[in-house]
Amino acid sequence: MLEALQKRRAIRQFEERSIEREKIEQLLEAATFAPNDRMREPWHFYVMQGESLKGYEKVALQFLEQRFPTKPHLVASSMEAITKTPLVIVVTSAIVEGDEGATKDNTFAVSSAIMSMWLMAEALGLGMVWRTRGVGLVHDTALHTYIGATEQEQLIGTLCIGYPAEEITSTKKRTSFVEKTTWL
Repeated sequence: MLEALQKRRAIRQFEERSIEREKIEQLLEAATFAPNDRMREPWHFYVMQGESLKGYEKVALQFLEQRFPTKPHLVASSMEAITKTPLVIVVTSAIVEGDEGATKDNTFAVSSAIMSMWLMAEALGLGMVWRTRGVGLVHDTALHTYIGATEQEQLIGTLCIGYPAEEITSTKKRTSFVEKTTWL
């Protein structure tokens, strides 16, 4: 398990190849085994491929053009994150009205679910990147509206998934837990 965690990488370049439905379902099933407070299972998954992904591209392009009107090169490079991705899964978390603590717990659970999906993606030979800012549109209402999420849902991540276009062989240097741990 430690080796799998050490090898995990954000993959941003994908082959032009569709993801088999069976693999998508395995990713989603892996997510459902994430720990979650009081078994609320606060996640919801919005799977985009084909036409729905083309619609997301339009939403993202409009957002980026409004945000960066004088930087067309930035818009174009940001859009590659979507246009060259065969599968996008938007993951939301349930908002518990009047209970900020439960809402936060749900966010933590959904983050765990996303990590479970990431590890499953690696096991299936897929690459993934978890986007929030920019084309991830997690902090904007445009994607929320496009996917039809309810007001009781908050977007936690936009997952871009595909078969990696290049092999990643090196491991990233990480700060040792020794420097980040206080033993009490």
